[in-house]
Amino acid sequence: MLREIRPAIVLLLVLTAITGLAYPLAMTAIAGAIFPAQAKGSLIEQDGKVVGSALIGQEFKDDKYFQGRPSATLAPDPNDSTKTVSAPYNAANSGGSNLGPTSKALADRLKEDVDRLKAENPNATVPVDLVTTSASGLDPDISPEAAQFQVPRVAKARNISEDQLRQLVASNTQGRLLGLLGEPRVNVLALNLALDRATAK
Repeated sequence: MLREIRPAIVLLLVLTAITGLAYPLAMTAIAGAIFPAQAKGSLIEQDGKVVGSALIGQEFKDDKYFQGRPSATLAPDPNDSTKTVSAPYNAANSGGSNLGPTSKALADRLKEDVDRLKAENPNATVPVDLVTTSASGLDPDISPEAAQFQVPRVAKARNISEDQLRQLVASNTQGRLLGLLGEPRVNVLALNLALDRATAK
């Protein structure tokens, strides 16, 4: 019986070593050599300090900053572990709200957000990505239209010209990948850091 089991055990150990150790370590080393920044999480630094990742959105509430898409991520309620509370851009609990088109809670939130944004910029159409959440809840990007929509509010809060802000948005807009894939987008954190640098001067 041991003769029949020994090859199976040896094969299990060899395959575990190859697929469970050697292959992942080799891929990690190759990724770190070819794409060092991406392999470390696409971290964004300012003054030698990590301030975020280009892959995970952050919540900006202050009027002097551009704001990203709403996030539906949750976290455990510290007062009651059987409940959850809103925790925007919580990477530990990535996911959408699962609210469907017939949900009253979703309809009420959308109406409230649209009304707030229309009051902020009554002469423009509210971009859909400023009121809808992404499937992950962590989306770091907004459309160029969503960034341009926020220009009057940010310009007023920073006391700078709208034209200067529109140029800043344009210079921080990334095009389609290889000119074909995806949509043009603006990374909110990168735009806000560029805004801080521009206004500091």
